[in-house]
Amino acid sequence: MYKLVACDMDETLLNEDKQISEQNKLAIQKARELGVQFVLASGRGFPTMQNALKTLNLHNLKHEYVISFNGGVITENFENTILEVNGISFLQAKEIVALGTNYDVGMHIYTLNDVYVYRMDAAEKEYVTGRLDGYIELTEANIDFLSDVQIIKVLFYNLNMDYLKQLEASLSEDIASQYTISYSANRYIEFNQKGVSKGTALKKLAEKLNIPVEQIIAIGDNSNDIAMIKFAGLGVSVQNGTAEVKQAANYICQANHNQSAVAEMLTKFVLNK
Repeated sequence: MYKLVACDMDETLLNEDKQISEQNKLAIQKARELGVQFVLASGRGFPTMQNALKTLNLHNLKHEYVISFNGGVITENFENTILEVNGISFLQAKEIVALGTNYDVGMHIYTLNDVYVYRMDAAEKEYVTGRLDGYIELTEANIDFLSDVQIIKVLFYNLNMDYLKQLEASLSEDIASQYTISYSANRYIEFNQKGVSKGTALKKLAEKLNIPVEQIIAIGDNSNDIAMIKFAGLGVSVQNGTAEVKQAANYICQANHNQSAVAEMLTKFVLNK
């Protein structure tokens, strides 16, 4: 019997309208009634995950948890109690931002409570609406005002994934070796502290809850989900997952994120057992 499900949000649980389908909501509710812990695991920061938690009746509950910032933070849902933080230093963030100015990319700088964005174009503004409301737009690539603030991660934005992969390939070993580098939403390259991932965060949470890996399911769609998909006893890709995610997964859903893939997974592996 599976005891914990770690679920990515964007392009996995949420459909293209940024909503959780009724089928997904019902399946998650039934799984929770069976005692299954349902943990959202997202590249988003936990402040922008609260509406999803409310929709799933997980908001502000004790003994319920969230993995956010690609594993950079673990919180208990009750009062967003922070259990663990693994961010990057200000000097690392400043280095990444300076690097980004040399490329055709927009940038997001994530602190615990705020997201600062630079070089936002119309397509990116449309995408983040409803996902990243309340961001703060910068007019220059200067983050000196954040020198005393905990920074969790930085990401670059470009709709051309080949361009982003070429960017990663061009990084010096000195820079690349400092970070866990991953991709998300087919538009972002993300920089977390070395060793930080959804997989390492899921492992820590599972140890806290005394849940063996064999009783864990992880489901996602992009490279920032691969670590948790490989860690879990059962790793699942939605149908719209990247080739790398599908290769890492034990099971590939027939449904995509617009067709309630999470409900398919829960029905097959939890509810029908």
